[in-house]
Amino acid sequence: MTHPPILRIAVPSPLRRCFDYLPLERKGTLPQVGVRIRVPFGKRTVTGILLARVERSEVPPERLKPIIEVLDEKPLFPPDLLELLNWASRYYHHPIGEVFLGNLPRPLREGKPATLPKQFLWRLTEQGKAVKPEQILQAPLQSALIQLLHREEELTAEAIGKQYENWRPAMKRLLERGWVERLETPFRPLESETSPLEKENPPSLNPAQLTAVNTVMKAAGSFSVSLLDGVTSSGKTEVYLQIIKQILSREEQALVLVPEIGLTPQLVARFRQRLGRSIALMHSGLSSQERLTAWLSARNGEAAVIIGTRSALFAPMKRLGIIIVDEEHDSSLKQQEGFRYSARDLAIVRARNTNIPVVLGSATPSLESLYNALRGHYHHLSLPKRAGGARPPRFQLVDLRRQPLEEGLSPQLLATIEEHLQAKGQILLFLNRRGYAPTLLCHECGWVGRCRRCDAHLTFHQQEQRLRCHHCGAERPVQRHCPDCGSIDLLPLGTGTERVEQLLLERFPHVGITRLDRDTTRRKGSMQSLLEEVREGRTRILIGTQMLAKGHHFPNVTLVGVLDTDQGLFSPDFRAAERMSQLIIQVAGRAGRADKPGLVLIQTHHPEHPLLQQLTTRGYHHFAKTALEERRLAELPPYTFMALLRAEAPASEQALEFLHQAQGLARPLCPQEVDLLGPVPAPMERRAGRYRAQLLLQSPKRSSLHRLLDRWIPELEKLKSGRRVRWSLDVDPIDLF
Repeated sequence: MTHPPILRIAVPSPLRRCFDYLPLERKGTLPQVGVRIRVPFGKRTVTGILLARVERSEVPPERLKPIIEVLDEKPLFPPDLLELLNWASRYYHHPIGEVFLGNLPRPLREGKPATLPKQFLWRLTEQGKAVKPEQILQAPLQSALIQLLHREEELTAEAIGKQYENWRPAMKRLLERGWVERLETPFRPLESETSPLEKENPPSLNPAQLTAVNTVMKAAGSFSVSLLDGVTSSGKTEVYLQIIKQILSREEQALVLVPEIGLTPQLVARFRQRLGRSIALMHSGLSSQERLTAWLSARNGEAAVIIGTRSALFAPMKRLGIIIVDEEHDSSLKQQEGFRYSARDLAIVRARNTNIPVVLGSATPSLESLYNALRGHYHHLSLPKRAGGARPPRFQLVDLRRQPLEEGLSPQLLATIEEHLQAKGQILLFLNRRGYAPTLLCHECGWVGRCRRCDAHLTFHQQEQRLRCHHCGAERPVQRHCPDCGSIDLLPLGTGTERVEQLLLERFPHVGITRLDRDTTRRKGSMQSLLEEVREGRTRILIGTQMLAKGHHFPNVTLVGVLDTDQGLFSPDFRAAERMSQLIIQVAGRAGRADKPGLVLIQTHHPEHPLLQQLTTRGYHHFAKTALEERRLAELPPYTFMALLRAEAPASEQALEFLHQAQGLARPLCPQEVDLLGPVPAPMERRAGRYRAQLLLQSPKRSSLHRLLDRWIPELEKLKSGRRVRWSLDVDPIDLF
């Protein structure tokens, strides 16, 4: 008697394994690997992914449950993506069910059909086209909708909603009158119609750009990694476009990863103008329907180009031909919660599995990527000059010692701002601290606003009169009196972007000033509209945080002011100097991008600091060379490999107890070349009401580290103390805090 095969299924569960089920009793073809299957799981019914069909199970046959329903006829995941997700689960030691299901659009996780959703379009009927808006002036919203449809011919609900609030009752009345009709069509990921700009000839490539394009395309159809190391404004995007155009001519698709949502609109606009092909967006700002549409359009090959943030890496691609990772150094490409993966590193793994080239682009490459390029593992493609004859900006250090400051701005910087305004230039001021002030202080008794749930100060936001914690999100209104002594003498301490904005509004009342930070860009589309104001010249002074440093093209910016660099000079984090150097060079790159020369003023109390001297006189690559040598001597990444075991609990003793027991389990399993450091409390021990601690594992051999993790993690899952804490493993951590 032959036994039915066992279906091994990944389900959304914190357990690091698959679960075995029996197929349905009725005869027929067995489901294919990669399809979704509805299964009983405890008292719930969940959607899982079939990963294997096996002959035997460790679970006795009488205890195995049959599946409930097969949801797909064909696999949702192509073979290369199945292989990537399986590999990622093993490498990052994360539960396989969460890896697979966590990267599906929500409707698919909920078991809904894998078909393109429908959307409604409104357009004028023949009768409606004859109606003049002035005929219905007594119904102003109906009149406005008639005018809008006269201009646009047909519109989606989302497009109408951007123009008018509460428009549906008026549209219903137009529908009843027979002036408007509603059509149901497939939801489209992104319009693909061409525009007149697409007919323009692309700019000619300079020799370095041409070499980069040719080197990448020689490897088309085979695996290679190229580090496109180009100074800011050197034309990296033009290189991407030329490569993608050739990939599309081979009837293949391109995947472009960017670190921030804010970079996607301008990138999409430029790609559409040049490529004239359907482009799908994938990022966290999309609705469930939009994400599902983009995901399915990538899978069926309808979307020629997919542009997205780190999770777009897991889009199923029918004919993937190239992966491009823009700003590859950016820490946003590393997921910091849950499944802690590096999109840059997994992009290389996916390219290897698919046998295609991958391009890593940056003006300030990570030390890991430079190290691999120096060892010959990557093609090192250099773009040393700015495109179009633009000159690099000039750097100047401003010594803040003994200087009177106005809200963090020195007299020299204020005078230089005035000069550039008179010369019709735009100014960009960079301060990586939002809010009005980092904290609020009582002048009478010394009380300081602190978060009740974190070891951190509350940031004062003056416009909203609230104190906010930028770590856990807790907030409360500002009281008029000190909670300790009752004094009304409460002083904002330090400077944030909101405070700088207020000073400049008072000092330059007739100049357009825009603040760009997380507080001003919360609403959908707000960042794009603010950037349009800058490009159109309505904004003369732009103040912002690190979101300004990434990829934006402001041709009229002639002055960049970096208000505070000193925090990054003395941080205990070994990556702090690298991050600060990258930020300074990136934000400095916004200046002098066209025919106007650029100046960068860097305010500091330590102008003689070697790092600042290296950056401003010899450039990022000289700093990187020195930093790599320091890392080698200190036995730090990229010369060693790390994993960080974190634990958090309501009491600090619980977290430390679990880590001490974890350390005890690791010692007998530990190869000689793996060091265990800790456990110790985290640098910010209390966050969101929980106490945090960590245990660091470090080894010069990646294989030795993972051999230990393979044996150690199953033992950790058995620890009773682990049930009283939340613990997680971060492989290749970029943040030790």
